[in-house]
Amino acid sequence: MHLDLSDKTALVTGGTRGIGRAIVNTLSRAGARVAFTFRSSADAAADLVDTVEESGGKALALQGDAAQTDVAEDHVGAVLDAWETLDILVNNAGITRDGLLLRLSEQDWDDVMDANLKGVFNYAKAAYRPFMRQREGRVINISSVVGAMGNPGQTNYAASKAGIIGFSKSLAKELASRNVTVNVVAPGFVETDMTEEMSEKAQAAMQEAVPLGRPASTHDVAQAVCYLASDAASYITGHVLHVDGGLAM
Repeated sequence: MHLDLSDKTALVTGGTRGIGRAIVNTLSRAGARVAFTFRSSADAAADLVDTVEESGGKALALQGDAAQTDVAEDHVGAVLDAWETLDILVNNAGITRDGLLLRLSEQDWDDVMDANLKGVFNYAKAAYRPFMRQREGRVINISSVVGAMGNPGQTNYAASKAGIIGFSKSLAKELASRNVTVNVVAPGFVETDMTEEMSEKAQAAMQEAVPLGRPASTHDVAQAVCYLASDAASYITGHVLHVDGGLAM
């Protein structure tokens, strides 16, 4: 299926590496103009803009912390100033601060909640009025299979990702009358820089638990996001799409 996002504008949070970078490239290849946020990796952001533009696309890099409300408002404003419309919001920015609950600090909890859950709140709220005015829009929030099934050593991360699911279903009901859909993509074990930091034993155990017998690629996740952003998914809202090789079934 060819997914056409020509003349659409997207904003992707946390766009410079891993899943976020794959989403930016995939949406661009489908024809969208793509703005993306980054916190500190200016070189990676510049490289991604170059990659998109060399392929004939349009990209805009926006620096800032997704956990800051005024940053989200500024970023949405910058996209509207540049391209006059915002059609697709992908909330992807996130971090981990893993550890058994007994050893988690309050800062570990707050950092993960701010980056993973408050960031979704900030950007969704900033895009709310533009979507309402247009009477059209797509919000795709990146959760995790961990938010549905849990994982030892990730109480903070799992809580933030489960929170995204509840947030998204509630927002889907708020915005449905304005033809704005809100959906969730919940990846399982994905080959990224983050998972490469796991021990070989941990990676092998995770892979063994996946019925399809392999980790997801970032492209697998990005394709799911592109589908939900397209007209092909216009009648889907409030849905959680697991891209996990059967891990959570």
